[in-house]
Amino acid sequence: MSRWYANLINFITLEEDPPPENNTTGGEDVMKTLIIYDSYFSNTEKIAQAIGAAVSSLIESREDVVVVKVDKLEQEQLQGIDLLIVGSPTRAFRPTKEINIFLKQMSENQLKGVKVIAFDTRISTDDTDSRILNVFVKLFGYAAKPIADKLNKKGGELILQPEGFLVEASEGPLKEGEIERAKDWVKKGLNQYID
Repeated sequence: MSRWYANLINFITLEEDPPPENNTTGGEDVMKTLIIYDSYFSNTEKIAQAIGAAVSSLIESREDVVVVKVDKLEQEQLQGIDLLIVGSPTRAFRPTKEINIFLKQMSENQLKGVKVIAFDTRISTDDTDSRILNVFVKLFGYAAKPIADKLNKKGGELILQPEGFLVEASEGPLKEGEIERAKDWVKKGLNQYID
């Protein structure tokens, strides 16, 4: 059992001493991870799947990582998770309606003791000639930050700054290199929590 996980158990159960380390898996860690996403044109789904593969490569078992589209989510899947990652395409400078509903329906402090990460897919303002779009992005931003803020308000501990992954146009495809960038981003962020 990783020290991070043992400390989490200690915090949740309010024990005075963490449980003894009894890792028989050769130094690998267990981190029950749920990745919830919404996707219209499969771009955000591809990023979610890439992040899932990256997390799986860091922990003991692929079965401990579940990637699910928000409309297929069953509430039981939220039970006992250590890490929740939520992603959405940016639609009108915010997450999709379905992601917003999911976040709103979570109870207060439902994510207490859960590490959280947020991401989105977006068009870069560098790829447009629209001054108005640039102004609106500066005013309203993208989907990842509001997702992160809501996860935090539900008790989650944000462990990575929200990140956006770039698409060529509103329907995609993803820009070259974004899949690898997503994997690297989550691995770099999780390495500090996994022995």
